[in-house]
Amino acid sequence: MLQNNATLKSHINSLWNTFWSGGISNPLTAIEQITYLLFMKRLDDMDSKRIRDAEWTGEAYESRFSGTYIPYVDETKFEFDKKKAGTFWEHEVDQLREALEEAKKPRSKEELRWSFFKYMPADKMLEHIRYNVFPFLKLLNGSVSPFTQHMANAVFIIEKPSLLVEAIKKIEEIFLEIEKDANEGGHSFQDIQGDVYEMLLSEIATAGKNGQFRTPRHIIKLIADLVEPKLGKRVADPACGTGGFLLGAYQYVLTNLVRQKDPSKLVKDNDGFERGTLSAVLTEDVKKILEDSFYGYDIDITMVRLGLMNLMMHGIDNPHINYKDTLSKSYNEEAQFDIVLANPPFTGSIDKGDINESLKLQTTKTELLFVERIYTMLKMGGVAAIIVPQGVLFGAGKAFVQLREKLVKEADLNAVITMPSGVFKPYAGVSTSILIFTKGGVTENTWFYEMKDDGYELNDRRTEKFKNGGVRDYGDLQDIVAKYRKRNPETDTDRTAQYFFVPKKEIEENNFDLSMSKYRDQVFDEINYIEPVLIFEELEKLEENIQVELKALKDMIV
Repeated sequence: MLQNNATLKSHINSLWNTFWSGGISNPLTAIEQITYLLFMKRLDDMDSKRIRDAEWTGEAYESRFSGTYIPYVDETKFEFDKKKAGTFWEHEVDQLREALEEAKKPRSKEELRWSFFKYMPADKMLEHIRYNVFPFLKLLNGSVSPFTQHMANAVFIIEKPSLLVEAIKKIEEIFLEIEKDANEGGHSFQDIQGDVYEMLLSEIATAGKNGQFRTPRHIIKLIADLVEPKLGKRVADPACGTGGFLLGAYQYVLTNLVRQKDPSKLVKDNDGFERGTLSAVLTEDVKKILEDSFYGYDIDITMVRLGLMNLMMHGIDNPHINYKDTLSKSYNEEAQFDIVLANPPFTGSIDKGDINESLKLQTTKTELLFVERIYTMLKMGGVAAIIVPQGVLFGAGKAFVQLREKLVKEADLNAVITMPSGVFKPYAGVSTSILIFTKGGVTENTWFYEMKDDGYELNDRRTEKFKNGGVRDYGDLQDIVAKYRKRNPETDTDRTAQYFFVPKKEIEENNFDLSMSKYRDQVFDEINYIEPVLIFEELEKLEENIQVELKALKDMIV
């Protein structure tokens, strides 16, 4: 996959440098503009492929570029200048009027294709994309789709023709390399294209004002493997950012279809998780089911746009990601989802007057309110997996205790998986845990696991770890999945081990504390001290040796 293709990485880095040197240095702004260009390229390629497929199969397909559009015209270029008028100025006015009418005539939408405008002169290309192609892109899915709604205020801000030309050149190089990798490496073009986009998104993994930061991809894959979403289940994320969890669930669903159809096509990725060629099972019937399977919400409109495009780049043509504060009074989708996966903001707070009435916790802390919100979003029998700061597990405040009591008494709290503090470096050093629970179940025992190693160096560099011989070290990732699936309260009882069960009664007796250290049996290594008499004997021998050496030195000098 992508991480093994140095050329592809180099092209992507070069694309970033192009925007940086071109004056667009804010990563979030740059990724937005890059995404628009990638979309234009993808739209042309995918439409052309569907036309060829339709011709081959005989099925009807209407191209997105069929029909005409009214081109943008700068009318100031057709204004008559009397100062420069010649003898026959009336004739010149008529000519300008005719030229303006000709320029305003509808033109074929084929001119909006990437393959058409990439050959235009730089100045004309910039004007064409800004005033013709980009407006067409914003209305791509019709006037009422979430994509169109959230693209309404999007702006194409590339102003330098040279930057646009260079960016298009770099994107062409990226897609050529993707095609080469797909042909030579046997990987799906769509899969690699998705990897490219995720690598671009990783560049904006900076902590936000409300404690928002991108969840590492391997942690998303871990959580998807633990929850095991199935085709047809409705999956949501109430604070989805760029859609990482939704994409993780989507990829797990398709990989599971590959597993059922042809397990020989599964390969292990760089973190030890199985992955299939997604496009191999992405049939029209499957796509229809997936269209109504993934729902995301975020309060940052830029993240909403990126999330929409992220899913669209991976094959979901009409994703459901909306600009909405799921903690506020405007959100009312209760008991709608089978699975909720989330890494909600940790350190934020919300104005008390804005909190939705369905949320009963007496707090303004978002890390607590989001867990309650997720509980309300689930159908009975639905499963949630949430990343929370460690403080949620043991906080003594009333709202902290009430939340934990709710999870233990009104749900089946399946697991608490603690993660090392370095997981979110270099963007945050906070210690976190994964909570997994089933709404409407009954907690009898809760499984605890201490993740000590996630397969990456726990420092700011976060480089991959390898065992002797260059074999990839997955850390505890695969062990967690294996042990979770085989967990047994009858056998997982060793309180000195890395994982064990704790009965509900014991959790209740400890004020619903969910910190693993509360229940672990501490093992103290016995230290055998040397007898004082023996220590003195050793010191005396040492002193004798020193005296001998000193005498020898003195004799040499004398």
